[in-house]
Parts: sequence; C-alpha cells; structure tokens
Amino acid sequence: MKRVLISKKKIDERVKQLALKLTKDYKDKLPIVIGILNGSFIFLSDLVRQIKTDLEIDFLKLSSYGDRKISSGEVTLLKELNCDIHKRHVLLVEDIIDTGISAKYMRELMLKRKPASLEFVTLLHKTEVSKLDFKIKYVGFNIPNEFVVGYGLDFAQKYRNLKSIHVLKN
Repeated sequence: MKRVLISKKKIDERVKQLALKLTKDYKDKLPIVIGILNGSFIFLSDLVRQIKTDLEIDFLKLSSYGDRKISSGEVTLLKELNCDIHKRHVLLVEDIIDTGISAKYMRELMLKRKPASLEFVTLLHKTEVSKLDFKIKYVGFNIPNEFVVGYGLDFAQKYRNLKSIHVLKN
C-alpha cells in the first residue's frame, strides 16, 4: 500500500547539505534547535549530529492531525518549551509543512517571546497546498500533495520507523 517517494540515500545527502548550510549560517550564534514532536525526532537527530557548531536542543509537541490523513485545522499545544528563547536564535525543525496551519501557529507563539531570529527547517514542504505569508528558509524537499510516511512521519502512529519517505496509498 505504499511506494518510495524519497530514498534513504537522498535523505542522507540532503540532511548533510542542510547541516553544512546551518553550520555556516549559525557559526558563533549558539542557536536553540527546537524539534516539533513527534514527527521531527529522526530528522532532528540526524541533522544536529552533522551541524558543526554549538547548539542547544528543546522540543515542542503539537497536534493537528490525530489519527486522520487530513489536518483538523486546529492546533493544540501538548508540550511547552523548557527554555527561554528571548533574544536567542531559534530554529524550528519540522518533519513536514503541509497546509502551514501548524507553522503559522508556532511562528506566532515563538515571535511573542521575542527571539533574536526565527527560522524553520523542514524536511518536506508541500508547496502547492501550503498557505504561508512567510518564507521557509531551510527546506529538504518540496513534495507533491500526497500523504507520506516514514523517517519519523506517521499515520495513526505507524510507519515512523521506515528509513525512506513513502507515499501511503488508500
């Protein structure tokens, strides 16, 4: 019921490229890298191990899908940060930006805390359905509007452990 969209090899190569760019852009800035749980944990882990500058890590947990394939349109904050981001350089790490509802929510939440800078790092971006009024600076792959699983992404908490990104067919 699934087909490979992005191979493990391509993911590994792209994560290395993103890490090199982040290393250059955040050298001497001590960024706080904030993973958005649960989906980003594998991407975040691979990414931060390749960033060659000091950084801090924290996590937020949101919910907008539940066990569905379509976002509910409402975002719920399930886990708050354990750090102060005021006047800090913040990188929000997402597995996927789909409609952009969660990204907008997180951006507004973070900007209220007055960070020195705020950028998103996402493995996947569905540009044809994403409705954002800001740019995503660090994107692994732009993908079509298909439901994907693997490499941390799930459907009803399954498939996160797949090494590649797969399209889940009905």
